[in-house]
Amino acid sequence: MNLRTSNIQRLKRTTHVYDALVIGGGVNGAVSAASLSAKGANVALIDKGDFAGLTSSNSSNLAWGGIKYLESHEYLLVNNLCKSRNHLMRSYPSTVKEIRFLTTIQKGFRFPSWFVYLGTIFYWIIGRFFTQAPDYMNVKTIKQREPVINTDNAVGGFEYSDAYLYDNDARFVFNFIRSAMNHGCDAVNYVESTDAIRKDGLWHIAAKDTISGEEFEIKAKVLVNACGPYVDQHNESAEQKTEHRHLFSKGIHLIVDRLTKESRILAFFASDGRLFFVIPMGNKTCVGTTDTQVESPDVTVTADDRKFVLDNINTLLKLDKPITEEDVIAERCGVRPLAQKGGDGVADWVKLSRKHAVDVNENDKHLSIFGGKTTDCINVGDEIAGLVKEMGVKLPYEDYKWYGEDDDTVKDKFYHQAELMNLDEHTVEGSSEPLTQRLWRRYGGNALELLEDIRQDPRQAERLMKDAEYLRCEIEHTARFEMVTKLEDFLRRRSKITQVVREEDIIDAPGLKEACKIFFGDEWEAKLQEYKDSMA
Repeated sequence: MNLRTSNIQRLKRTTHVYDALVIGGGVNGAVSAASLSAKGANVALIDKGDFAGLTSSNSSNLAWGGIKYLESHEYLLVNNLCKSRNHLMRSYPSTVKEIRFLTTIQKGFRFPSWFVYLGTIFYWIIGRFFTQAPDYMNVKTIKQREPVINTDNAVGGFEYSDAYLYDNDARFVFNFIRSAMNHGCDAVNYVESTDAIRKDGLWHIAAKDTISGEEFEIKAKVLVNACGPYVDQHNESAEQKTEHRHLFSKGIHLIVDRLTKESRILAFFASDGRLFFVIPMGNKTCVGTTDTQVESPDVTVTADDRKFVLDNINTLLKLDKPITEEDVIAERCGVRPLAQKGGDGVADWVKLSRKHAVDVNENDKHLSIFGGKTTDCINVGDEIAGLVKEMGVKLPYEDYKWYGEDDDTVKDKFYHQAELMNLDEHTVEGSSEPLTQRLWRRYGGNALELLEDIRQDPRQAERLMKDAEYLRCEIEHTARFEMVTKLEDFLRRRSKITQVVREEDIIDAPGLKEACKIFFGDEWEAKLQEYKDSMA
């Protein structure tokens, strides 16, 4: 019996009552489940799609303190986000890393370049000097540091530091799901909440397995609505009236071959004044922008979006040849749900706060999480645990530290064993980091099991799929412990293969069939065809 099947069987126990059911497996739901389960609550989590399937897999991969919110004078928000960023960097040093941002100011910009630079100094101070200091640059210095930047219309620029996720956002979120399951949470993907009724002092949630079509009921004392952009929709079905509602900000990113040798983020102000990023992604580059106001959370990259990004990147950089649609390897598109107080759908878009909000219905034992950023995720987990406790749920391990990488004792043991095995000799050619570093960052203490697999069978250190870094032992580990229900779950979210390898190269990869057999056994052909159909 695989992990998903066994967890569904546990969800279906007719007499069992969970302390809390979390609906939604994005970052807010993942940290809620991880925090509650580690503190001793009996928790379940369901998501109608895959974990981190929407907003949490389509971000800019940044964990930043919100420097752009200085312009709207949200100093308290920036202060809190900087504190959260620093905390995240200390807690996940292998994953959340400092990176330099190089920003170029063009002629005619709404503020002088020196004034914007003073803003970065203020930002550094608010950030408690945790990162490298900002650095002002004239046009000549910009050319020296990043020759790829088009400085024809530039008046100056500066570098400052923030943080980013070295791997990808969906992987970071899934590791919270994995942590929750390690502490006893019954987490299942592709299970939808179709109705939620409060009666007899409990929540009765009508659930549907969207893979098999089977329907069953889950009972819980507390219901946590962490449905991301669909929080309002689920609140309607649960008959919950809230103080906040969501507005939506769309982000678009295109992934192309690497545009610069330097490992820094290039930040510009696009032709319409929005921030525009050029972000390193291993051996590729992610380019795009955010903050396009949209009415619905259901978004796609349009032809106009694509043209906007390509026009701006070709204007802002001096490339040997212009980037065209044929150069695009993959696309990322999602919405950031923004918490709006009052819920009338009308707001000053610039002044609309980017911070999260939790609406509490004490009588119904119901929580709704609005907004949120990856940067602030640890605080969200702690806040939800505190509110659930106030609703009468006992947390026997209330002070347990539920987040962060495994301690240095485990890390030292892993690195020592990896060195004895000469593990880095198996690093895939062209990889952006040594194999030892990558395995620790992705799997933490569980990477010791991968070393044992390789020790017993050296073939486990072989790369299974062309153009992808993943070893045979990783595929087998993922099949056992990471609830890959559809092939896309692995290719897009447990890994970032579809973000850095073209679709046609993935389909033709000799190792893909073998990976499917490892993931799905006798169903491998159907699952492979399902993936091909989804790409059509």
